[in-house]
Amino acid sequence: MKPYGGDKILPSSRCSFCGKARSLVKKMIAAGSNDTYICNECVLECSNMIATGAEESSLFAADQQLTPPDFKQAMDAFVIGQDHAKKVLSVAVYNHYRRIDKPHDKDGVTFSKSNILLLGPTGSGKTLLAQTLARALKVPFVIADATSLTEAGYVGEDVESIIQRLMLQANQNVADAERGIVYIDEVDKIARKSENMSITRDVSGEGVQQALLKLIEGTVANVHPQGGRKHPNQETVAVDTTSILFICGGAFEGLTDIVAERLSSSGVGFAAAAPGNVAQRMDEEQLRSRVEPQDLIRYGLIPELIGRMPVVAHLQPLRIEDLMRVFREPRDALLKQYHALFRGEGVTLDFKENAVRRLAELALERRTGARGLRSIAENCLLDMFFTAPTSGGGSLTIDAKHIDREEDPEIRSHRRRAQRKRAA
Repeated sequence: MKPYGGDKILPSSRCSFCGKARSLVKKMIAAGSNDTYICNECVLECSNMIATGAEESSLFAADQQLTPPDFKQAMDAFVIGQDHAKKVLSVAVYNHYRRIDKPHDKDGVTFSKSNILLLGPTGSGKTLLAQTLARALKVPFVIADATSLTEAGYVGEDVESIIQRLMLQANQNVADAERGIVYIDEVDKIARKSENMSITRDVSGEGVQQALLKLIEGTVANVHPQGGRKHPNQETVAVDTTSILFICGGAFEGLTDIVAERLSSSGVGFAAAAPGNVAQRMDEEQLRSRVEPQDLIRYGLIPELIGRMPVVAHLQPLRIEDLMRVFREPRDALLKQYHALFRGEGVTLDFKENAVRRLAELALERRTGARGLRSIAENCLLDMFFTAPTSGGGSLTIDAKHIDREEDPEIRSHRRRAQRKRAA
């Protein structure tokens, strides 16, 4: 083996293990004459593994053989409801990482990649579900906003910037990044603007969908490890996206109208004479569960992109009872956070049942889902957060009248109570 400095290693050489270029590491070692190299960082990592007796193991071995019920249990701790979507995600994620561990079975059958499409209204938990899965698997995770992406060569971020951010989350470790999870939000916003052909390019709509095709299916993306736009003289790292799990999500407002129209026009005989009779018997939840690929194509997604996301999970709108549970029950529930924040200032918070219900009703009216709970609650508690550090401790009770701003809440200070007792 020849160390760096011999005639076998060029500045453009790359480590055969992590993919880093010679200019990004301290030393590069060549093995024989077959253009195989290893950098000092990979040598150190291998040395540590040998010293500790550790063997390379799969994600499942490291996580005590996680199964679909384990994934669902992890999501249950953070997301209320959506049981069907959780089961779909659990099975898809389990199969995806089993495919990485064993790409072929004993008969030589190759397992194909299954990316995921999440359909659901805003605030229903799409992003949180993806985050929770990444946390359970202990893999790098990144959220990308589809609305900020444009076709390569135009102003804005191109799709390979997603892989750059995943590399940053993986601390520049290519192997970890290639097992990560990417959540692309607002994918419904890159729908084609029109079904008709146009002389102008749709660089932030169909153009982005076209650019995402190879990335989602699996390709080698050459990205700059430190981020930023590429230029000809810049060193890049090769990242294979074949084993990266892509989860796309969107609210898809108006999609149920397309489904209702399709179901109404598919009747024959007497049903054909009464258009809309099928859809009128279904609520929005039932219509959303009847979504088919042709509905998504009519909405504006290209068939090639839909084909690369064969697993579809439907999230239902949260009802009042669901929103009340979201506010109180998850591991990081808002109410638990508020209790802890006020407790740190010596204030005991009592959030009444009628206040929680009114909070949920307002979030439902505003159609903001679980996200709306925080804005409404913090608007009500703003003055209390402002005065709590100087209150000297006390108790705070929140009723429905405070949520409706009919009356301002007040911290009953221990200091003032003691002063009253002394005066009496």
